[in-house]
Amino acid sequence: MAIMGGEVREEGIHMKEAEVRALLLDPTTKTPVLLLQDRNSTKAMPIWIGEPEAMSIALALQGHAFPRPLSHDLMKHLLTTLGGWLERVVITSVQENTYFATLVVRDATGALQDIDARPSDAVALALRTQAPIYVADEVFDKVAIDSPLAEEEQFEKFVEQGLRLTEFRRRLSDPEGKASGPEEDQA
Repeated sequence: MAIMGGEVREEGIHMKEAEVRALLLDPTTKTPVLLLQDRNSTKAMPIWIGEPEAMSIALALQGHAFPRPLSHDLMKHLLTTLGGWLERVVITSVQENTYFATLVVRDATGALQDIDARPSDAVALALRTQAPIYVADEVFDKVAIDSPLAEEEQFEKFVEQGLRLTEFRRRLSDPEGKASGPEEDQA
């Protein structure tokens, strides 16, 4: 696997690294939707998933654990107990609105094994093992949308920059920066 300028290549497949941006509920079908976002853009990819997988993904995102292992916890335990680990998840194709994924597992001997999986199961396992999630460019190009959360992301970036409330107010009242005076930190 080679990484070049934000693009990832593996055996002739170009991929984008993605992250779980949100779990949503389709208002029409009441079906959970997993929103994967390209780490280097505001483009996102919605995948409609089942309720059990959505619950598993939500629990992993929140860092919750049950006293007894759930299916994806069991999968993680099996991998580590047998000396393997999840290298990465790749969403490889979409056919007739059905997504296909591969778990790339390094076994106890160090060999890589590709295991067919549903994207929802693959993502649930990736979240538990901190494995990266990739999407084939071909898939992403076919189904990507502008993230419905892009404006929220821009606001979060603005807040993360540490801009104080008084500075924000000053910029609103004096966009050219001509006014000056003592600043109060109201934040």
